[in-house]
This record gives sequence, C-alpha cells and structure tokens, in this order.
Amino acid sequence: MTKVTITLSEDSSAIRLPQAAIDELGLKAGDIVDFVVRDGRGVIEAKRQRLAPSLEEIVAEIRRLGPQNEPPTVDWGPDVGSERYYDHE
Repeated sequence: MTKVTITLSEDSSAIRLPQAAIDELGLKAGDIVDFVVRDGRGVIEAKRQRLAPSLEEIVAEIRRLGPQNEPPTVDWGPDVGSERYYDHE
C-alpha cells in the first residue's frame, strides 16, 4: 500500500499516483480512467482503450437496437476479377 496526497488543482482535487502504479496499470498522461466508490473505498479502474469496437460488438449493438435501426444494405455492383464472396447458407 502506498500513501498519496490529495492536492487542489484549479476547481477540483487531484491525486498524484506513483510512477510504479502508472506503469503497472499501463497508463500514460491524458488517459481516462474510471473512479468508483465501492464499500467506502475509492477504486481507480483503468480501461484498455481500443481504436474501434470489434465486429462482434457492432453486430450485438445492431441487434440490441432492433431491425428498425439496421444499416441499409449496400449494392457494390457485380463481382470484378477473382474477388468473390460465396454465401454458404
């Protein structure tokens, strides 16, 4: 356990974390973390940021929103060359 000090930073308070904790969490300056209070304790949760959602997450969100929010089908025209898609259903 490491003790840290709460300091005043403009209109809010700030907690300075030791570099070892930053390194262990894989954080860097400017990262956004979640701070939650659980059972009277403050917990910092580092989220692993990704550039984009996975295909599975996109499909799950489309299904959650319902068929009325499904994106339109795009007709890309006829196949050209050897680039073909075979639907095995």
